[in-house]
Amino acid sequence: MSGKVVSINISDKKGIRKKPVDEAVINENSGIQGDAHASSKWHRQVSLLGLESIKKMQSMGLDVKPGDFAENITTEGIDLLALPIGTRMKIGDEVIGEVSQIGKECHNRCAIYYQAGDCVMPKEGIFIKILKGGKIKNGDNIAVMFKKPEEAYC
Repeated sequence: MSGKVVSINISDKKGIRKKPVDEAVINENSGIQGDAHASSKWHRQVSLLGLESIKKMQSMGLDVKPGDFAENITTEGIDLLALPIGTRMKIGDEVIGEVSQIGKECHNRCAIYYQAGDCVMPKEGIFIKILKGGKIKNGDNIAVMFKKPEEAYC
């Protein structure tokens, strides 16, 4: 299974729409350099949401685009919700992430909900922990790597 990076998005504060950038440095066990969610203190270091989810919201009449749901990486062509926790993926030539959470619980309606009218991130977004850092750019491939019994990864 593979897909591609459609948009890389960052913000300096949590809970707001993110702004697109052409490329980014992702730090091992932290996340995207310059993004408010980057931290070694938790497992939700980088968030991913499919362009397919955004298009679904657009078809409902919402004026939304990549980054509006506060996702760090907007993907295309990959069924993110089909990836079990522990699945590893290679993003671009260097970065390796491991799925650490599928969806999230929203206790309160955040600013994104009020700005966009709804939020698909809690239902259709995933989170990864960064095992190996590097540089990524828009258009990079995302290759899903599955765990082998001997703990090796292809």
